[in-house]
Amino acid sequence: METDRVLFTKEMKKTYTILAPAMAPIHFRMIEQIFREHGYHLKILYTTHRGIVETGLQNVHNDTCYPALLVVGQLLEAINSGEYDKSKLAVMITQTGGGCRASNYIHLIRRALRQNGLGYIPVISLSANGMEKNPGFQLTPKFLAQLVLAVIYGDGLMWMSNQTRPYEVEQGATEALIDKWIAKLNGSFRNFLKVSKNLNEMARYFGALPLRKEKRVAVGIVGEIYVKYAPLGNNNLEEFLFQEGCEAVVPLLLDFLLYCCNHRVEDRAFYGIRKITQAGAWLGEKVLLNLQNKLIRAVEKHTALRPPAKCLETKELVRGYVSPGNKMGEGWLLTAEMLELVHSGVKNIVCTQPFGCLPNHIAGKGMIRKIRENNPGANIVAIDYDAGATKINQENRIKLMLSVARENLEAEQ
Repeated sequence: METDRVLFTKEMKKTYTILAPAMAPIHFRMIEQIFREHGYHLKILYTTHRGIVETGLQNVHNDTCYPALLVVGQLLEAINSGEYDKSKLAVMITQTGGGCRASNYIHLIRRALRQNGLGYIPVISLSANGMEKNPGFQLTPKFLAQLVLAVIYGDGLMWMSNQTRPYEVEQGATEALIDKWIAKLNGSFRNFLKVSKNLNEMARYFGALPLRKEKRVAVGIVGEIYVKYAPLGNNNLEEFLFQEGCEAVVPLLLDFLLYCCNHRVEDRAFYGIRKITQAGAWLGEKVLLNLQNKLIRAVEKHTALRPPAKCLETKELVRGYVSPGNKMGEGWLLTAEMLELVHSGVKNIVCTQPFGCLPNHIAGKGMIRKIRENNPGANIVAIDYDAGATKINQENRIKLMLSVARENLEAEQ
């Protein structure tokens, strides 16, 4: 525990810019809006250039996990870019408190700041369980609920846009619709009673987009949460698949939140946690399941698109593969996502494997052989993402998988 950390004070809230690394681009655009509504000057970083990796290598031990290296590098690059007044800067990073080393990123960031003479910059922990306190930042229940709304709205936009963009008749129509809805939702996150109305209206807009009647190769993307969603982490994998003429299928971010709540519910049976802790997780799970069901119903009612899977039904698929008590990193969720994709007809999968993420390799790469044995036709490739891996080698391996996928699609047609 750090006793000499720099606190983010109430006075800082008024004048400081808070830098935070991006992950899921659509979701984080709305999260940025919510923070500004609460009086915080949050700036999400979407930079993706190679210099970020080099800066990370200079400031983080090369044995640490790849996402940590990227986060540290991206933050230092932004701080030293000349775009911000360093004396009025703070940094924010999430902390789950789980077994993943991501909970220790905050300490790696502080160490890197001190090594670069920037130790005066406060680093804020964004944590639902309040792992660290700061006088100038408070994540209230209402604030947290609004962030959850950004997740479900972002999931809706991501899920439907990935199914319309490859087939749109008017080029750019999907991106324009995403921009329109992000702007439309600005300021509406305080209204919890309009979630169903907004999701239904959103689905009607996407359902009305003119689409070409053709079949393309669908490719699921699974893996460690940061590398799965962040263009910086996966070398812009979704865009690469789109340029290759494919449809990207990315599981909902809400599923990860449900996974976090669910394993706390299961912890009483597996590890004997307190009933009150289990009850809080159970309540959170019910709220998230309700939101997920609203999205599923909206997609089914107003579009001809494939609806998302139900998380707890997906969980049942892992029996015989991994234990539902497996909760390190992405735990049972990673195996479950691959199985759900295969069972729903998306048999082509890229499993993103960041360097240093042992739970991810066990529940991801370690399960691929068994999934293939039990599901003939499953076309899964594990791609390693680390500072020494070249983008061209990663893309060449994906292209080999796509060549098999195209042959299979032609055979089906």
